[in-house]
Amino acid sequence: MKKIAILGSTGSIGTQALDVIKQHPDQFEARVLTAGSNAELLIAQARAFVPDAVVIANESKYDQVKEALADLPIKVYMGAEAICQVVQSDEVDIVLTAMVGFAGLRPTVAAIEAGKTLALANKETLVVAGSVIRSLCLKHKVAILPVDSEHSAIFQCLNGEGNNHIRRILLTASGGPFRTKSLEQLQQVKPEQALQHPNWKMGAKITIDSATMMNKGFEMIEAHWLYAVAPSDIQVVVHPESIVHSAVEFDDGAVIAQMGTPDMRLPIQYAFSYPQRLPLQSEALDLFKVASLHFEEADQNRFPCLRLAYEAIEKGGNMPCVLNAAGEITNLAFREGRIGFMDIPYYIERTMSSAPFIKEPSLDDLFETDALARDLTCSYIN
Repeated sequence: MKKIAILGSTGSIGTQALDVIKQHPDQFEARVLTAGSNAELLIAQARAFVPDAVVIANESKYDQVKEALADLPIKVYMGAEAICQVVQSDEVDIVLTAMVGFAGLRPTVAAIEAGKTLALANKETLVVAGSVIRSLCLKHKVAILPVDSEHSAIFQCLNGEGNNHIRRILLTASGGPFRTKSLEQLQQVKPEQALQHPNWKMGAKITIDSATMMNKGFEMIEAHWLYAVAPSDIQVVVHPESIVHSAVEFDDGAVIAQMGTPDMRLPIQYAFSYPQRLPLQSEALDLFKVASLHFEEADQNRFPCLRLAYEAIEKGGNMPCVLNAAGEITNLAFREGRIGFMDIPYYIERTMSSAPFIKEPSLDDLFETDALARDLTCSYIN
């Protein structure tokens, strides 16, 4: 029985992870659940799965959660620091980091330092602090099992390949809802349009990041740190059907790809069950129904966030942290209607060009960089 802590249990990844646990009660247990502000859903999840502990990050919701669970043997905590503490529990084997954005970094570090296996869904952790996280994982002998569909696909493609050299990673992208739009049309995009992803059901932030292709830039950086492949050898391939989740090309020219329906429960379950494969109640891939697959080059002129991601990781240091901080601020500003769709890369690039550069940042440097970059971006927007 694997004992799991889900950080961000009320979000898209968290709710699907609980569905996986529900399908396999003889294999997995939810021992810790955490949420940001969604007290109602956290309460319902806690009553259904009866974990050892729950954490509500929004301290104003603590009394509501505490009172609602008073009849159950569940410890209730509040605040961001409590999340870092509960992941260190002896009752936890695997920590699923499904929190959104930079907020996932500190709990991830706490889980690594406690020696927990990481099921990593919070890509921003590696975007912001890839070098630091990799060093910590080596120091504490911690395994990272990728949950992003693309990185799980790459992981599956590499199984059994030993030390065979990777020539190239082919990182697939749906292209989002605006794949065929012109630059002029992109200028007119509204938040409600950008929140309509054609293939995947995701949270608001990642859906906007997918529309700008910033999400794919983040995933390129994540793949660089997970698989020690140079950014120049990671090619983004637009694949609108979202059936091929990514592929790996080896030195002999062989390309191995992982295919499946667009269902995040598959990579979540594989991270939980690895190295085993378990049955999953989901739609089977019907190649006759799919009929044909299409692949296109990613257009960095129409989607400059992808270009900015490559520039950030090529420069290195704290620049990916600046990229992420500015990305989070502009993403929210667009969703709130304060800036336009194509203003997102404009303000990110402006912040990247003005933020102080640190070549070899410490973890403390990255927290300072994050705060400074957010302030800079906000000042430009306002």
